[in-house]
Amino acid sequence: MSELIDYQLDDGIATLTLHNGKVNAISPDVIVAFNAALDRAEQDRAIVIITGQPGILSGGYDLKVMTAGPQQAVSLVASGSTLARRLLSHPFPIIVACPGHAVAKGAFLLLSADYRIGVAGPYSIGLNEVQIGMTMHHAGIELARDRLGRAAFQRSVINGEMFIPQSAADAGFLDKVVEPEQLRETALAAAQQLKKINMTAHRNTKLKVRRALLEALDRAIDLDQQHLA
Repeated sequence: MSELIDYQLDDGIATLTLHNGKVNAISPDVIVAFNAALDRAEQDRAIVIITGQPGILSGGYDLKVMTAGPQQAVSLVASGSTLARRLLSHPFPIIVACPGHAVAKGAFLLLSADYRIGVAGPYSIGLNEVQIGMTMHHAGIELARDRLGRAAFQRSVINGEMFIPQSAADAGFLDKVVEPEQLRETALAAAQQLKKINMTAHRNTKLKVRRALLEALDRAIDLDQQHLA
């Protein structure tokens, strides 16, 4: 479908694989490709699996864009937060099969999904914004507050603490950790299980459960555009 996101549909399961350099940086073009892939998955009424290259889901926003100027940075963060909101309210289940590192926006992809599988290994998962001199944006705070455990939220957002996969599961970034060679099989098994649920009930319940979070994200995205600008 795109050089940046490969789209494969098989038996009602759409696999979206990120391909953008060695760290799968999230750029404006990647977000455009992401939205196009989600449009197609919605038309296909498919369960979605999001994954990356061996060893990495994503290292976060494209730093070349983030350092190109305030307007470019504000635009990228706003579109990334809007993508997170879309993932949270997607009408069909979304699974992230994280093949390794998931840093900054990569970790926010985990926090935006319905089910998250990681792999055992020397991988870092978390929000390193304060480590690299970035004040956490409002939308990121709201998303982390909702999806992480209370103690992990404080350590992750304020201290920039990074987690190994098993600790990331304890914190709330992941739901399950498997061996790398089991990732694809485990994600497909989870998708097959989710295919058995009623999708209308899934969508309606998801929107009820996440109503407060989605409303908070809408306010936060507006605040970020004002404050970051």
